[in-house]
Amino acid sequence: MNQLSLFAKIIEKSALRFTPAGVPIASAVLMHSSQQTEAGLIRLVEMEISAIAAGDISKSFSEIPLELECEFTGFLARKNRNSKSLVFHVTNFGMNLLD
Repeated sequence: MNQLSLFAKIIEKSALRFTPAGVPIASAVLMHSSQQTEAGLIRLVEMEISAIAAGDISKSFSEIPLELECEFTGFLARKNRNSKSLVFHVTNFGMNLLD
């Protein structure tokens, strides 16, 4: 199963664009920071990941304010058929109202 759930903030975003078939695509860079336990030790984890949202969710995804933490869910896929780079395809998100 390829499913990812990540609390993150949008730190960069691009203007909404459209595929040749007319599907809207929103692109962004997400930044995640948390503490995780590994081998009995607490470790600080920080990372950035490229993300896209396609179709109906793209407009609301592109309107998320920078630096607002949300829970993003979706899946990982190659950037394109010949790439080794991964992109997080966001299929759902929710605002974190605890901030």
